[in-house]
Amino acid sequence: MKRNLLTVMLLTSIALTACQKEAPAESAAATPMPAESPATAPLAATPSDPAMAAEADATAQGATPMVGGAPMYPDRDIVTNAATSEDHTTLVAAVQAAGLVDTLKGPGPFTVFAPTNAAFEKLPAGTVDGLLKPEMKSDLTKVLTYHVVPGNIDAAALVQQIQAGGGTAKLKTVEGAELTAKLDGQTVTLSDAKGNEARVTTADVRQSNGVIHVIDTVLMP
Repeated sequence: MKRNLLTVMLLTSIALTACQKEAPAESAAATPMPAESPATAPLAATPSDPAMAAEADATAQGATPMVGGAPMYPDRDIVTNAATSEDHTTLVAAVQAAGLVDTLKGPGPFTVFAPTNAAFEKLPAGTVDGLLKPEMKSDLTKVLTYHVVPGNIDAAALVQQIQAGGGTAKLKTVEGAELTAKLDGQTVTLSDAKGNEARVTTADVRQSNGVIHVIDTVLMP
């Protein structure tokens, strides 16, 4: 009897010990490991999001500069855009009188320093009317092409040239003579062969065949 009781107690002790060893394993298996949170991708703007669509429209409108009360569309050529500016009617008339329309509508690219009507008004009385006469076409062409530089030179590139030149940059114009570009604070200025100085008032008006920089003074070769 005692032997049977001892055997039962021994078997019970072994069984209890085995259960205690298995319990942590079962507990560990039952407890799920925390999953890593997946990286959250940034929200993409879609046409179905009215707020984002409105913001995109506003950005697009801001990317089209206004000159002379008209938008300057980058997919249009220099002449087509300039013809819509109320501030450049004299310049456009001069380009037409000089027979340069087809040239400035061509592939280019051209960098045009475009004087405003107010710039032409600063010239001595009778100068503009005289240049627009048929017999003065050659002189008019020289004046206009003196405002055109081959290539597509935006403001950043122009400033780089000025800095690389120790404060000045020489720009070879289509007319053949040079313009001297400098920085006056944050403003680019251009000097002609006669010492006249023009300031760039609106930069980087991009065109399909180049870029326009609006200036406040007519330059003379």
